[in-house]
Amino acid sequence: MVSLVSRQGRQLQRYTKSGGRLVVGCIPYKFSPRGEGLDKSMEVLVVSSPKGNGLLFPKGGWETDETIKEAASREALEEAGVQGNVERKLGRWRYKSRTYDAYYEGIMFPLNVTEELGDWPEMHVRQRKWVTVAEAKEGCQHPWMKEALERLVKRLSNSGRRRSSSSTIAAS
Repeated sequence: MVSLVSRQGRQLQRYTKSGGRLVVGCIPYKFSPRGEGLDKSMEVLVVSSPKGNGLLFPKGGWETDETIKEAASREALEEAGVQGNVERKLGRWRYKSRTYDAYYEGIMFPLNVTEELGDWPEMHVRQRKWVTVAEAKEGCQHPWMKEALERLVKRLSNSGRRRSSSSTIAAS
């Protein structure tokens, strides 16, 4: 059973030694039968910002009662309504908050999507959309997220990874 409520508040939020929030996110991806090569066969899931500031990948605070991979998985579920396998970390970035006069640290993971839910906690405040890698790079407003996506594409290209049965989405 999936909880259809997003976590709220910052009581359990983790912070860096310098006081910035630790933010964890993921790049949900799957392979489609569009064509050969990662550029045509790989799709990534982007979500809209609640404030309407373009497209981004699911991300949010890493809390003290969860592992870093649990946090990445939770954010994907809450913001995008997907579940899957959280893979090896793509990297860590320091970036300036667009809302506050503070620097955050963002850590991103790939999420190989295995299930796309019809209902999810933030479905009324966010839109989700499967796009090509090129569309994600064009629409994403965060340079650090674009860099994470480039690292994912490079990793998958180097591994020779292609569509597989584990990448099939099961609708619920």
